[in-house]
Amino acid sequence: MGLAGTAGSACTRYLVFFQYLGTDFNGVAAIRGAQRAVGVQNFLEEAAERLKSVEQVKFTVSSRTDAGVHALSNAAHLDIHRRSDQPPFSPEVLTQALNTHLRHPAIRVLQAFQVPSDFHARHAATSRTYLYRLATGCTRHDQLPVFEQNLCWALQTDCLDVAAMQEAAQHLLGTHDFSAFQSAGSPAASTVRTLRHVSVSPGPASPFLLPQECRKLQFWTLEFESQSFLYRQVRRMTAVLVAVGLGVLTPTQVKVILESRDPLGKHQTRVAPAHGLFLKSVLYSGLGPAPAPCRVHSVETTDDSGHLAEATPATPL
Repeated sequence: MGLAGTAGSACTRYLVFFQYLGTDFNGVAAIRGAQRAVGVQNFLEEAAERLKSVEQVKFTVSSRTDAGVHALSNAAHLDIHRRSDQPPFSPEVLTQALNTHLRHPAIRVLQAFQVPSDFHARHAATSRTYLYRLATGCTRHDQLPVFEQNLCWALQTDCLDVAAMQEAAQHLLGTHDFSAFQSAGSPAASTVRTLRHVSVSPGPASPFLLPQECRKLQFWTLEFESQSFLYRQVRRMTAVLVAVGLGVLTPTQVKVILESRDPLGKHQTRVAPAHGLFLKSVLYSGLGPAPAPCRVHSVETTDDSGHLAEATPATPL
């Protein structure tokens, strides 16, 4: 699928799936200039520099996530220009090479696909799913176990009215104007979105929790699926559903908030903390979800001369 690029080079476009723990990053988007903050994209593009592309490699990310938000699987497309006498990288070699050169242990490339030159990672996505993790039974945040730090929102309550939350969530299903759940700064031209799936259910805890910790704590997972979301829509919907679970709001009031289209109302201005949010998946027609990463003992990559070499990557997340 090589395409004409600059003189004496051929361009190949790839779609890559990658995951990250967002705690150390100022979001997924690259931070340009002299600022100390960095995004996940900065590290991906730094790794891509070692591929010896004739032109600088830029990642176009499918789904932007804020500082502290995690991704089980995000996606991006990139173009690699190789000299005309060099074959394009196979998706497997590209995946392994990027992982070898990544300089942050909280980022991992999962899989790559060769795609047409007009493919766009953001516009071509058919579905995005986010999940939000809650914990109850932790009276103070500093009581949260080490292995759950920055991975859930610890509510200072022993219980939630989950049935009421599930009832309230049904009001959000379907096609609506979600203006009431949009934060300022969104570039979206339209605030109408279709929420295809929403659920509130018991969720798993870290397998490293001690038995006495598990007896006190209960974890819950909120899941949302749509083709696309407004800026901070998921975190604002989560905050409202949590308010229902705590008895601050009734399920019917969620319908009233949605229909108000007012993002500045008393309850809808609340935003759930970033560290409980995960981008679970980004799906494309004809491409299955990226598989979970596996342990690799050796990979092919490029050395400083641009030739293939063998290297051992860091242990994946």
